[in-house]
Amino acid sequence: MLEQEIMRRKLEELRTEHRDLDDVIARMAEDNKPFDQLQMQRLKKRKLILKDAILKIESRLLPDIIA
Repeated sequence: MLEQEIMRRKLEELRTEHRDLDDVIARMAEDNKPFDQLQMQRLKKRKLILKDAILKIESRLLPDIIA
């Protein structure tokens, strides 16, 4: 039970960071100011890494369902 609670907390942290990055990327794209393309790519890459980590934890938390 303790391991699941740790994973749930980590999952929530990752989801929060993912949402925050999504907001930052959206604001950068909406601004009329020129933005650093390299910075945008780094943010998007970090977001993808977070998504992969989220999916991995979710798959460990959810039991396999045999149809």
